[in-house]
Amino acid sequence: MTYSIQGLSPEPFAPLFALDDAGLAAINARRVTATADRGFPCRVSLEDAKAGEALILLHHTSHDVETPYRSAYAIYVRPGVEAATYRDELPPVFEGRALALRAFAADGMLQTARLVGPGEADGAIRDLFEDDAITYIDAHNAAYGCFAARIERN
Repeated sequence: MTYSIQGLSPEPFAPLFALDDAGLAAINARRVTATADRGFPCRVSLEDAKAGEALILLHHTSHDVETPYRSAYAIYVRPGVEAATYRDELPPVFEGRALALRAFAADGMLQTARLVGPGEADGAIRDLFEDDAITYIDAHNAAYGCFAARIERN
């Protein structure tokens, strides 16, 4: 079973970097600076920002479906990065993190979920996709709950 993981498209976020702090606050977003090389995971590049890098922290609807499982939470995005793509491998932002894997059918209804520790995600993803009813998996950081990335069946 093969799968792919793609970072969010940077285009919808690009205008945010031109806003001042008041403009960002008006849409419940914030400009932040990474204070460490870990802990500021960009959802476009699927890498952690390095200390000193600028990011926008914003509310993002990651599971935009008309079911009870519609989901939104805070994410970080960085300026000037391209959407990362990974096929049959995990992005750097998954490394060393416990993840919640939420497996969905094509209609957006949750089928099952798994909590995985560091180093366990690849096997769990492949195992979940053994079920033909599962179309995609949304990975979330288990501790903070924020959306990490969508994993799609190839």
